[in-house]
Amino acid sequence: MPNGGKAELIEGIVMMSPPIRSEHGKAHCLLASLLWQYAAATPGVACAVNSSLRLAGCNEYQPDVLLWIERENLAQAKAGPDGNLEGRPELVVEIALNSNTFDLHEKKTVYQRNRIQEYIVWEMVDEPRFHWFTLENGEYVVTVQRKLHGLVLCSYVFPGLWLDWPSLMVGRGFDKGVFRTLDRGLKSAEHRAFVKKLAKS
Repeated sequence: MPNGGKAELIEGIVMMSPPIRSEHGKAHCLLASLLWQYAAATPGVACAVNSSLRLAGCNEYQPDVLLWIERENLAQAKAGPDGNLEGRPELVVEIALNSNTFDLHEKKTVYQRNRIQEYIVWEMVDEPRFHWFTLENGEYVVTVQRKLHGLVLCSYVFPGLWLDWPSLMVGRGFDKGVFRTLDRGLKSAEHRAFVKKLAKS
C-alpha cells in the first residue's frame, strides 16, 4: 500500500486496518516476545511478526504473530518467490479490538478452511478474552487448560509452549509469571522430545 498503509485481502475484499491502540501494541509485543523465546529455544521453529501470509483462495493476511516449523521434511509453510510466506503455518496469533472483528469471524473461517492447526485471538475489550482454537477433524474447538498444569494453556502442536493465561489477562503487560511459565515448558520432557524429533527430520 502507498505511504506505508496496511491492508489485508479477506475473501477477495481489500480491508484497511484501523489505528492501533496502545493496549493492542502492548499485547502484541508480549505475545511476540513469548513466541520468539520459544522459537529461539526450539531449533527448526521460526517466529515472525506482521509478515504477509498468502493462503489458498483470495486471502492475503498480515497476522500479528506467526509460529511455524521450518524443517524441510515437516514444513507446511515456506517463503514464496517474492519472499512472502505461503502455505500453512502451524500457529497464528491475532490481537482483536472487539468481538465483532474479522479475526473472530471471517479470518477464523479462512484459517480453519486452510487447516491452520492452532489459532489464538486475544480480544482487547474492557474484560479481555483469550481464545485458543485447535483444529480437530477439520473444525476449530476451544483449547482448554490441561489439569496437569493448572490454569496454563499448552500448545498441542508445539510441545513446551505453555502460556499462563490468567497472568496475561490480569497484567496485559510484561508480567514475570508468563515468562516463568514458558521457561517451565521449555524445560519439560515434552519439549526435549520435540527438539530431538525436529533434529532428526
